[in-house]
Amino acid sequence: MTPRPLLQRLAGLRSAMPRTPISHLPHGRLDLRAKLEYCNPNGSAKDRSAFWILKNAIERGEITEATTVVESSSGNFALSLASFCRVLGIGFVPVIDPNVNASTESFLRMLCDRVEKVTERDDSGGFLSTRLTRVAQLRSELAEVYWPNQYGNPDALSAHYRLTGEEICDELSHIDYLFVGTSTGGTISGLSIRAKERWPDIRVIAVDAEGSAIFGGEPGVRRLPGLGSSIRPPLCERALIDDVVLVPELAAVRGCHALLREYGLYAGGSTGSVYAAISRYFAGGVGNRPDDHPVVAFLCADRGNAYADTVYDSSWVSANFGEGVDLSAQYPQILPA
Repeated sequence: MTPRPLLQRLAGLRSAMPRTPISHLPHGRLDLRAKLEYCNPNGSAKDRSAFWILKNAIERGEITEATTVVESSSGNFALSLASFCRVLGIGFVPVIDPNVNASTESFLRMLCDRVEKVTERDDSGGFLSTRLTRVAQLRSELAEVYWPNQYGNPDALSAHYRLTGEEICDELSHIDYLFVGTSTGGTISGLSIRAKERWPDIRVIAVDAEGSAIFGGEPGVRRLPGLGSSIRPPLCERALIDDVVLVPELAAVRGCHALLREYGLYAGGSTGSVYAAISRYFAGGVGNRPDDHPVVAFLCADRGNAYADTVYDSSWVSANFGEGVDLSAQYPQILPA
C-alpha cells in the first residue's frame, strides 16, 4: 500500500499542474495557434509526462518513499523529474551528457544529491546509448529503483493524450495542421491519437532534427538537446504521422530568434525547430502553399531560459555555425508582413 504522506504530496503536486494557454499569433497567411507548454511549472511539455508517469507509478505501488528514480535525460525531462521528486520527497539520479545546457546542469546539481554525467560517445556519435548503459548499471547497483523509461513507457503517451491533447481539443473547434517535435515519441503519439479522434482529416506533422535516426536517417552529432534521438523510440510506433520535416540546427536557432522578434515568445530549441518547420512546410516543400488561411497549431514545448548561453548567445552561435551568421534572417513565406 502506498504511504498516505506520499499520496498527499502527490495530490498537492496534481493541484499545481495548470491548463496551459493557447495563444493566437497574428499572421498574414495562417491561422496560427501556439500551445504554450512552457507555462508548465518547470517550463516545458515534459512536466506532463513526468507528472503522469510518477502519478501512475505511485498509485500502482511501484514508487514508495524509499524509491530512487533513475533516468537518462540531458534536458527538460530531467528538470521535471528533479523538481517533482523533490516535492514528493523521493530520490532522483539523472544521467546526463556534455550536451546539457549549463543552467540545466546547475539546476540538477542543486536539486539532486547525485548526478551522473557520461562523457563517452556511442557508436552513433551521440551519448544516448552510453546514458542508457549507465542507467542499467545504476538499476543493478541501487536497492530500490524506478526507471521511468521515457522512450517506452505508455504512461508518457497517456500524459499527452489525457492532459495536453484534451486541453487542445477543448479549446479549439478545428485544426487543419498540427506540428509536434519528436524525441522520445510520447508527445507526438499521445497528441496525434487524440487529435485524429477529434478531427479525422487533420494532418499531423512530425518535426525532427537533422542528425536524428527516428525516421530512418543516419545518426549524427547534434549540439542542441531536445529534439531527435540516435534510436527509434518504441513509442513512435504508435504515432499517427502524415508528414515529417527535418530541421537543421541553424534553422532551429533562427526559428527561436524569429519567435522572439515577431511575437515576444522566449522559446527553447525544440520550439524554434517546430516554428522553422512550419515555414519550410508551407514554403512549397513538403506541404501545400496555404491559400485558405488554414488553422495551424504547434507546441511551444520549452522555455528559452536554458538556452541563454547557446541559442541566444552570439558567441556560441558564431563558434558553432561560423562568423557572421545572420540571425535576423526571416522566412518571408511564413512570417507576418
